[in-house]
Amino acid sequence: MISHNTQNWTVQKTPARSSKGVVASQVGTASQIGANILAAGGNAVDAAVATAFALATIEPGNSGLGGCGFMLVHRAGEKRAKVISFGPISPLKTDPSAYPLVSGETKDLFSWPAVLEGRNAHGPLSFATPGAVDGLGLAQEKWGRMKWADVLAPAIALADQGLPIDWFSSLRIANHAAGLRRYQTSRDIYLPDGLPPVAGLPMQFIKQGHLADTMRQLASAGRRDFYEGDIARDIIADCAAMGSFLGAEDLARYQAQILDPLEIPYRGHIIQAVPGLSAGPTLARVLGELQAMDLGAHPQAKTFTAYADLLTAAYQERLAGLGDVSKAETCTTHLVAVDREGTMVSVTNTLLSIFGSCVVLPKTGIMMNNGMFWFDPRPGHANSIGANKRPLTNMCPVIAARDGTPILATGASGGRRIMPAVLQLLSFSLDFGMNVEHAAHHPRIDASGTGKVDADPRLDSKIIEALRAAGHHVDLISNNVFPVNYACPSLIQKEPNGFAGIGDVGSPWAAAIPAA
Repeated sequence: MISHNTQNWTVQKTPARSSKGVVASQVGTASQIGANILAAGGNAVDAAVATAFALATIEPGNSGLGGCGFMLVHRAGEKRAKVISFGPISPLKTDPSAYPLVSGETKDLFSWPAVLEGRNAHGPLSFATPGAVDGLGLAQEKWGRMKWADVLAPAIALADQGLPIDWFSSLRIANHAAGLRRYQTSRDIYLPDGLPPVAGLPMQFIKQGHLADTMRQLASAGRRDFYEGDIARDIIADCAAMGSFLGAEDLARYQAQILDPLEIPYRGHIIQAVPGLSAGPTLARVLGELQAMDLGAHPQAKTFTAYADLLTAAYQERLAGLGDVSKAETCTTHLVAVDREGTMVSVTNTLLSIFGSCVVLPKTGIMMNNGMFWFDPRPGHANSIGANKRPLTNMCPVIAARDGTPILATGASGGRRIMPAVLQLLSFSLDFGMNVEHAAHHPRIDASGTGKVDADPRLDSKIIEALRAAGHHVDLISNNVFPVNYACPSLIQKEPNGFAGIGDVGSPWAAAIPAA
């Protein structure tokens, strides 16, 4: 088979540096909003929440009000971080028999056995209870400095303007038009005249239904309106009309949780991660074994062989009994923020698949998640579909601390590829002393349980040879302009004279912005 590789350029990004704080996310416009919040007197929590809501409007395929996730907050002067858990929960009325297996297997993210009509992957039966609004709102209420309405104001302005259609947003919509066209409101918004919007000059903007009005109501009535007020009533009315299992009781009883982090000792640092049904415990296993190894003075053959060996073994254990995962896109966003006091925040928010369930709720403009797709559709497994359950997820936001002071925040989007990317960025930074620019630009591998190792062709040929000699099947895959192959991380580090941050180098929208 003749290899088709059209990547023939070198992509680089300049980090952002400032003593007043930095925000890095998957969209530079959202990062700018967060940096503006810092400049206006907000802290890193205010900035992170403002950025997350901005991403919900300008990157709607990746996250939003209908999503879920995790946040770590390590406040300056405190010895440890706190975790805000706002992960997905299946509805109380979930009926596993509504997801009968049929022949074949799905090809979107998870290679689960196929379910009738793809009900677990898209449409109203794929909704899990969304936690993003409660989680982000709880963090801002507990640790933010600014008024809730002021934090949401920039995102409302973005929603009023509409989604800008450039080449990248046009491409993403076109790639997922088959799913979006299934549902009337989604089709009306994203496929005007039945076709994906095309980038051009002057730039056009598309309105995302009633999303701006929903965010205005949220800003005025508070976060719990999404779960117990007017917004909740609109959500439930739409869900009932569509035949979703999601009901009023699911929203009313949903509460984001504040947890202690999973603390992982690593070469004089404490890596703080999300406990429980995330990638945090798997990261802990790998780091625990990695710190006993001699990785060399710089990333070399034995370094990447150690990464590949440990990741392969960890994923074999993690995925025992679970379905395999394809290399499809994932619909997650990650952002990091730091303020002048040194408080660091790391947030991962997701709809799971690109555009989640592909369902925009007509009354609110909310794109709903397809969190039921995290569950194994086969009965009798620990992660099988069931009522009022939390599924195993791949999210892995982390904050590294030394002597109780946060010094690094990172995380990524990219499904099962997230944790290998986070592991390597941590190792590049902490084992080899790389700054954000060098760490973000260094080529990586991915070994996330697919039975092979993907390796960036820019890696030294000796590394590739060593991986193969160690028994790994290695595919050389470029990290291309449509980033998917090695996850999409954001990274912030503490430096002697302030802070530095960088967005994913391969993502055309991603950027870090310094506070003025």
